[in-house]
Amino acid sequence: MIETVSSKESLPKATVIGSGFGGLAAAIRMQKKGYQTTIYERLDKPGGRAYVFSQDGFTFDSGPTIVTAPFLLSEIWDLCGKKFEDYVDLRPMDPFYRIRFNDGTSFNYSGDPEAMRKEVARFSPSDLKGYEKFMVEAEKCYDLGYVKLGNLPYNSFGDLTYSIPSMVKMRAWKNIYQMVASFIKSEKLRQVFSFHPLLIGGNPSSITCVYSLIAALERRYGVHSAMGGTGAIVNGLVKLFEELGGKICFNSEVNKIEVKKNKAVGIKLKNGKLIPSEIVISNADTAWTYQNLIDSKYRKYWTNKRIDKSAFSMGLFVWFFGVNKKYASVPHHTILLGPRYLDLLKDIFKNKKLAKDFSLYLHRPTATDPSLAPDGCDTFYVLSPVPNLEGNIDWTSEAERYKEAISSYLEEALLPGLKSSVITSKVMTPYDFRDKYLAFRGAAFGLEPILTQSAWFRPHNQSEDITNLYMVGAGTHPGAGIPGVLTSAKLLDKVIPKPSSKQVTGPSSPFERKAVYGNA
Repeated sequence: MIETVSSKESLPKATVIGSGFGGLAAAIRMQKKGYQTTIYERLDKPGGRAYVFSQDGFTFDSGPTIVTAPFLLSEIWDLCGKKFEDYVDLRPMDPFYRIRFNDGTSFNYSGDPEAMRKEVARFSPSDLKGYEKFMVEAEKCYDLGYVKLGNLPYNSFGDLTYSIPSMVKMRAWKNIYQMVASFIKSEKLRQVFSFHPLLIGGNPSSITCVYSLIAALERRYGVHSAMGGTGAIVNGLVKLFEELGGKICFNSEVNKIEVKKNKAVGIKLKNGKLIPSEIVISNADTAWTYQNLIDSKYRKYWTNKRIDKSAFSMGLFVWFFGVNKKYASVPHHTILLGPRYLDLLKDIFKNKKLAKDFSLYLHRPTATDPSLAPDGCDTFYVLSPVPNLEGNIDWTSEAERYKEAISSYLEEALLPGLKSSVITSKVMTPYDFRDKYLAFRGAAFGLEPILTQSAWFRPHNQSEDITNLYMVGAGTHPGAGIPGVLTSAKLLDKVIPKPSSKQVTGPSSPFERKAVYGNA
């Protein structure tokens, strides 16, 4: 049970860097646990990569728009004795996505088993049995990979050895496309059931098949959207945190994590102000945190060399646009798959080449919430996976050309009259992810979630280098996506001890921590 220390004067201080989903969830948990918690956010609003902006009467979510595993949000409110539903109006999506192929055919992906069987049969009746076998495997990966192993912090070698038998049962060395292809013959259906890792920065042809658990997770709990957009969830988390007595400081950029004797003792702001703290939690990009906020002399594990040699997720090109008409036939979520699949993935992740073709995610939030646009109008954003900045693409010159290519494709394929209907527009490139969100190499999802960069092999929630320093967010364990980021905050309950009125002086290693604090 998590307890709250009553006397504010005696509360040890917790400092959280960044107000994304991970930072907000971690801050709430620490405030409720008994730390006096303050979030320092360099931007003018909360949300981090879930930042919301308005332009010409249109409201745009710039980050995640697909909400799965809503129980992870409910858990945060339950912890505080309140109800998530009193703060956020979450609506189920049906279908989850409409997946459109380059030839104009489409697949309605939903959580209804019978409807899904009909969709599979419509494309390839002979693959029905294979689809059922795939879902059995996806359920097994959910039970083993999420339920059994999902709450392991992987801070000790024992966590790794405990997980090995389950990883063997899941055949974790196979990538998800290989797994799907072993059951399903239709290339279109192979794409339908393997694209999900792209939503968390993973390449379906290299990410472990353990992530097939996403298919089971979605079927069990659905895909949702919040009225008011994802920003409404951010605002709900902020409200809950402040009700608990927490504080958020905006326009407050952290310049350094202060370390003494390999122990985090606070932060230094860009304006020179020193903020002492018993624990420091970074929701900033993990690679960026290590390379830019901590002196190299304190980093024996996450050295600059190690970070530079790591593989990072793809980048994103995002075009936000508002139109002066309604596209009523377009659902909330549309996946538009281009003429190539595996070869395009290779160009994005391996070759780091900006291809002429693309696959797209089209978000129309006004399909669910018309208030996000002026009357008679629609709000959209379209997202294209592109190489991260290792690809050395000059987005200053490429952005407008790429946007026009996407616009032409959308007008022809799905949105007739688009070009003449756009009344507001903005683009984000990997440069913006690097400069605004401090994403290392402009990688939108941090480290690529390949097997050798997952679980024990991913940056730990408790720093391997610095005592009393903790990590949450997409770049740490378990990974990107709203469920992964929320889980990273949840895992802090296992690695951060309950505070006392005395200053917290944590042990020097995870192994020593376990001996002193147990599983606090």
